[in-house]
Amino acid sequence: MTIRDHQGLVFDKFNGLWNRGDIDTVPQDHFSDCNNISFVAQSSFRTRFGVGISQSVLVPLSNIKRIYNYPTQSANTLIVLAYDSDIGYGNIYHVVDKNTVYGPILTVAGMTDFAFVPYAGRAYISPFGDYTNGDLTFQKGLTGEFLYIYAGDGTPARKAAGSGIAGAMTVANGAAGHTDAGRHIFGIVAQTISGYNTPPTLLTSFFSAATNSVSFGSIPTSGDPNVVKRLLVATKVLPTFNGNLSGYTFYFVPNAIINNNTDTFLNNISFYDSELLSDASHLLRNYTSIPAGAVLSLYHNRLCLAATSTDISLILVSQPGEPEAIDQLTGLVVVPLDGNPITNIQELRDVMYVFKRAKTVAYADNSGDPSSWPLIPIDTALGTCVHGVATVLDSGGSSVDFLIVCTYGGISQFNGRYVTPELSYKIENYWRKLDRNKFGSIQIINAPIQKEIYTVLPNRQLLVGNFSNGMDWKNIRWSPNSIRTDVNSVAIHNIDEIILGADLL
Repeated sequence: MTIRDHQGLVFDKFNGLWNRGDIDTVPQDHFSDCNNISFVAQSSFRTRFGVGISQSVLVPLSNIKRIYNYPTQSANTLIVLAYDSDIGYGNIYHVVDKNTVYGPILTVAGMTDFAFVPYAGRAYISPFGDYTNGDLTFQKGLTGEFLYIYAGDGTPARKAAGSGIAGAMTVANGAAGHTDAGRHIFGIVAQTISGYNTPPTLLTSFFSAATNSVSFGSIPTSGDPNVVKRLLVATKVLPTFNGNLSGYTFYFVPNAIINNNTDTFLNNISFYDSELLSDASHLLRNYTSIPAGAVLSLYHNRLCLAATSTDISLILVSQPGEPEAIDQLTGLVVVPLDGNPITNIQELRDVMYVFKRAKTVAYADNSGDPSSWPLIPIDTALGTCVHGVATVLDSGGSSVDFLIVCTYGGISQFNGRYVTPELSYKIENYWRKLDRNKFGSIQIINAPIQKEIYTVLPNRQLLVGNFSNGMDWKNIRWSPNSIRTDVNSVAIHNIDEIILGADLL
């Protein structure tokens, strides 16, 4: 049969998957179903490239549950969690390159996931796991576990923070010098290699003489090999004394430092009370062991940790530039309680956005203590999961002036408000069919070189969104990717190399 004057349909653009509404409504330039394709230029597509083992070592890591990009002082590397289901232990490794693997640098029973932030070349690691409350599965810090620091050099990770030195010291008048005459209380602060200052200990009351310096002896060394300095602190002259050695304001004594962890003396220290300017009293209130949480982030150069095993709506916020110094009174932010844990924290445009699975709030630094930061409600229906804000290389979650966030409603741009329609508007049916109770397994990254978004889904496969034609719902092109094994994690390595973490092939 011949049909005269028939004009064929020309398809010169392929705009990816459309899975929204009825199949009869699929636009002609979209697929009603597709898998394992990648997009070429602005209009073409091909079968995606294959995947292979990224390590060249004799026994590559397997059963990978989480991968993060870890920028050190000298290289772009990976920090990787492998889980041994036979014994129930998680092992964290530092993958320097395809030929060099350090570790395990940390082994923790029950650690099926971990939160991570890089800071000054070090890795801050917080182990967490899945917990079930009725039908809800959520993530929080492991009970009895802590925040850890890894130096990036292959040595085992260690607990962050730490206690002060135990014992006692002697105080006596030194050589001719000067002090304000009267009762002072002296103490010693230990400083670790990562710059953390312990609470003052060895507190000793002593009456100084105006014409003498002060000397200190029998100063204990620290049993912590990471202690590299010990610093003298003192009160100003106390006109009255109630017997409580720790109940006064302490200051660092200028130039009174033991620059090692071996010497046991500090002789002939002269100072006037007017020179005591740097307050050390807050060290007495700091956590000496920081509990593990499911969330780690940075805001205004402060480390933020949330969703501990005992306080799922509490954020612990450090001092600026001191990620291990968290005040137990003023360094706390309580997010309104609703039975759901905090899942994510991201900074955007100088504001700290805090997410739960179906709620978003914000806090703004008012130059006061974190406990005084005002709460700003943002959205009472949309939130995200623990890895549901797209990371961009090693810069956290923000890309120019927005975040990309996985919510129950879809994958959305967030610029202080959730942008609608969602980026995933075309595949609404596909997204809504995902298992909500497994949203904690979602992870999303933004690969700006490829102009693609990679999302690990609850079914442990990949969803790829190509935005080379534009970062909006009309122009983004979606394609599911099926891998021969279950995928658990995704990261970007060396600017544009996509690394997948998976179970055994």
